[in-house]
Amino acid sequence: MAHKRLRPFNTKETYPEQKLDNDLSQGVVARGTMVFLRGQVAQDLDTRESLHVGDAGAQTAKAMANIKLLLEEAGSEMAHICRIVVYLTDIRYREAVYQEMGKWLKGVFPCSTGLVVPALARPEWVVEIEVTAVIPDPS
Repeated sequence: MAHKRLRPFNTKETYPEQKLDNDLSQGVVARGTMVFLRGQVAQDLDTRESLHVGDAGAQTAKAMANIKLLLEEAGSEMAHICRIVVYLTDIRYREAVYQEMGKWLKGVFPCSTGLVVPALARPEWVVEIEVTAVIPDPS
């Protein structure tokens, strides 16, 4: 791993009652240029069209695809994500959101915080994901 991951764990052990499989860490020590992404939602970055209304899993997939694209445009990649913050409008979306997010972050082990909020910027959005990543120093 390019960054020091503090106490990595998998959510299937931490939350055995939930059907989750996310590789996370308690902390990440990273060197390099920081990349801070705005919270990403199920929105087409070119047209600004909202996508997948009513489907938390599909909204998560689009948000993660946006994150991947933006990190690549910045010169980074998914493997260099250090921190994620997940905002949900309903706790019942958690399993679908985290299952999808886990597919994109397998083996990455970022720090993660999840919050339930009353609303996001548009009523059709049910999940928003914010990440902090690094462009590592050349070795």
